[in-house]
Amino acid sequence: MSGPAAADDGRLAELARENAKLRKIRDVLVRRVERSMDLQGSEFALFERATLLEAEVRKRTAQLEQALAELQHSNRALGEAKALAEAVNRSKTRFLAAASHDLLQPLNAARLFLSALAETDLPANAARLVENVETALESVDRLLSALLDISKLDAGVVTPLAEDVPLGPVLRRLAAEFTPLAERKGLALRLVPTGAVVRTDRDMLARALMNLVSNAIRYTRRGGVLIGVRRDGNGFRVEIVDTGIGIAPDQQAEIFEEFRRLGADADQRDRGVGLGLAIVERIARVLGHPLSVRSVPDRGSRFVLRLPAGSQAPVPTAVGTEPVADPRAKGALLVVIENEAAIREGMQVLLQGWGYAALTAPSPELAIALLRRSQRRPAAVIADYHLDGCTGTEAIGMVRAGFGAALPAAIITADRTPDVQREVAALELPLLNKPVRPAQLRALLSHLLERQTA
Repeated sequence: MSGPAAADDGRLAELARENAKLRKIRDVLVRRVERSMDLQGSEFALFERATLLEAEVRKRTAQLEQALAELQHSNRALGEAKALAEAVNRSKTRFLAAASHDLLQPLNAARLFLSALAETDLPANAARLVENVETALESVDRLLSALLDISKLDAGVVTPLAEDVPLGPVLRRLAAEFTPLAERKGLALRLVPTGAVVRTDRDMLARALMNLVSNAIRYTRRGGVLIGVRRDGNGFRVEIVDTGIGIAPDQQAEIFEEFRRLGADADQRDRGVGLGLAIVERIARVLGHPLSVRSVPDRGSRFVLRLPAGSQAPVPTAVGTEPVADPRAKGALLVVIENEAAIREGMQVLLQGWGYAALTAPSPELAIALLRRSQRRPAAVIADYHLDGCTGTEAIGMVRAGFGAALPAAIITADRTPDVQREVAALELPLLNKPVRPAQLRALLSHLLERQTA
């Protein structure tokens, strides 16, 4: 093939090549456009998702802020409710303290007069009536004291004052107080001497042990009660063991609840109000002293209070109980400063019945004036804490300023608040709570006259 035909064929071939080249360029351009569109679509999808996510975050943030605001409101309401409850508890405690103080004042006067009457020669029928009245007054005293103790412990207003406490003197005073009660029931109250020193609050421990011993005597009909101390690792165990009616296993957890009493086997004339062990459990919890009980029905019970050892070395043990009043101290002049006239009169009658010379006055100024007029030096001073115009501790200071700083003295009060206890303890003054038990008062007078003699 030559000439024009050959030229046409070459031109066609050239056009075919150009066409193929253009198709390749087209395909490349189409792919680039497709990739570009895909990329734009992906970015748009990402943007769309981000927009939706941001909206969700804003929604969740708003919900979280609302929940946080509600939580803060709830916390404020809870704090206000807690503050209100604490204020109500404090108010209740103050009310009970004031009410108990006002009720214990006439009760104290009644017990003083009754104690003086009981020590006179009475016909048998009158003596039984006096005994019944004494029992009734003792029940009222226990109930008021228990209610006040429960209230203070539940309100959390009791702050333990930890110190090194020799157990010997605490247990001897306890035995001295309860021996007459045990003897009246025909029971033997035995104390094992100890030189142990523990770390605890002296007054709270004494209160707990007093309730344990009282409970043991109340529910023991024959045999006796043993008070002892054992070494327990790095501490000590105070054990109160009785031969009483015992406690069934299913009742041993319940006896520490309020108003829980054992059955009718207990002495019906001396049934408690069911608060003694509840107070012991609370005191043990506040002090951090583990309390436990083991008991077998009809064989007796063993209450154990575990205490940490004190840092002092054990003190020498002493055998026996608190000393009784020396007969040679009869006629000793005792000063009683009390602003309640009925209590002054009751104290005077009781002290004179015991053979003491009693000088009573409503204020320290009058007491000092009467002492100077009598030209006698007092053997001891007993003052109520709440006087008109001053406290009992201040009154004792005024009398001591005129008759010697070493003059033995003590405070008697119906105020059982920790502040008063700490103030009196800081001055190293003995403290008795109203209503005063005659056995306690006699032991106190023996202690004061013994110091005066020394």
